[in-house]
Amino acid sequence: MDATIARPGGETIAHQELKRAAFFWAQTQGYCASAMEVRLPKSRYRADVAGYRPEKTGSTAIFECKQSMVDLRRDNCDAAATGQRLASLCRRRQILERHLRIHFPNLRIADSLFPEYDFHDFAAIQHRGYARVLRDLNALQNRLYDCTKFETLIRYRCANVFYLVLPRVLFRESEIPAGWGALVESDGAITLARKPALHENSPQMRLQLLERIAAVGTRVVRREMKLSRSARHIK
Repeated sequence: MDATIARPGGETIAHQELKRAAFFWAQTQGYCASAMEVRLPKSRYRADVAGYRPEKTGSTAIFECKQSMVDLRRDNCDAAATGQRLASLCRRRQILERHLRIHFPNLRIADSLFPEYDFHDFAAIQHRGYARVLRDLNALQNRLYDCTKFETLIRYRCANVFYLVLPRVLFRESEIPAGWGALVESDGAITLARKPALHENSPQMRLQLLERIAAVGTRVVRREMKLSRSARHIK
């Protein structure tokens, strides 16, 4: 069967295998409490695999699995650089609109008492440069909102270490986000290709992640044992 074929839930077999490999690697590294698809504290994201290693104060890890370059780059947006590009495009849009108002006064829609509040139908002239700026603005705004997962997880201190898990054919040092480690999969084996940075976070954050790992594990056991949510006691 083709490894790229999606399962009913939308996840491909290749991605599922990467998650399994990351899970088993986490276990070998002492993350005895681990689970897949764990919703992370203080964020809207869900980790492919999350692990907790009992130490003096505990240590947590997040593993993100990427099976394609498109999938990898979708979450690896540099917010600062993208924000600067967005600001530049906004200035470009304002300059274009100012010139279009002068050269095409007929675009003005007189729908208010004061001319300065009137709208202008810039789309009516199908100006290609202006349309391109709007497309780029929309794309960057969407990217800035939806594609900063790697950066956001570190900024929110969601775990102590972060790993990207990807096939060997995708590994490029330049594509690994700052602060993240890289685990490379080849023929089912996982190799540490780049060590992650250590990020300090609060005991409360580590405890919250452990609780969420435990909750996912409990749901898995309940599903395997076919227990209903209303079951209170096991005899």
